[in-house]
Amino acid sequence: MIERLDTVKRQTLRDHVSDALRAAIISGKLEPGALYSAPWLSERFGVSATPVREAMLDLVKQGLVTSVPNKGFRVTETSDEDLDAIAKIRMLLEPPSVRAIVDLIPAADVPGLRAQADKIVEAAKRGDLVEYVDADQRFHLMLLEYCRNPRLSQIVSDLRAQTRLFGLAALVARGELEQSAQEHHTIIDLIERNQGEELELFLRKHIGHVRGIWAAGNAPDHHIT
Repeated sequence: MIERLDTVKRQTLRDHVSDALRAAIISGKLEPGALYSAPWLSERFGVSATPVREAMLDLVKQGLVTSVPNKGFRVTETSDEDLDAIAKIRMLLEPPSVRAIVDLIPAADVPGLRAQADKIVEAAKRGDLVEYVDADQRFHLMLLEYCRNPRLSQIVSDLRAQTRLFGLAALVARGELEQSAQEHHTIIDLIERNQGEELELFLRKHIGHVRGIWAAGNAPDHHIT
């Protein structure tokens, strides 16, 4: 029993450190392209190096950092060209896929989608960037689940993981993240009205809007309402 409790405590510490590191990366406190050693991070976060190394390995799997042998971990850096390419691929995959399943989403499922959209908005209001990206990721994958195509969901999930670090902190600073978050309710409105064509168009604008946010933290020229 003592061994089991120790394991639980260790896992809890690892999760806590992982959340703290993710928050630091998403907020920009740990800079893209910068290299950080486990000892330096452990001193900064006030824990031993072991849970830091374990947590960083979790973040490697999520694509947030890469491991540099004998040196530490480098925060993932994505170029504008990469971001443009990712946005184009998402444009090809997500809007037509979601349009195709509008008729397949039961009315009984809409409250659950609304609740998930609410989580995105509430996280935006709090400025909780970790919760925001998690809730946003879950919302879009919930929609794609109706396609019953696990490969599609995995591809989109991987693409989103490569871009979720960009621009959000700047929107929080300007008080604009909540406005962006509200777009998810518009998506549900279109689903409820069974407006597949309009939904596809809106998702294209939504992805374009997000790409504008990625651009060095600058907001796009307009917001979708």
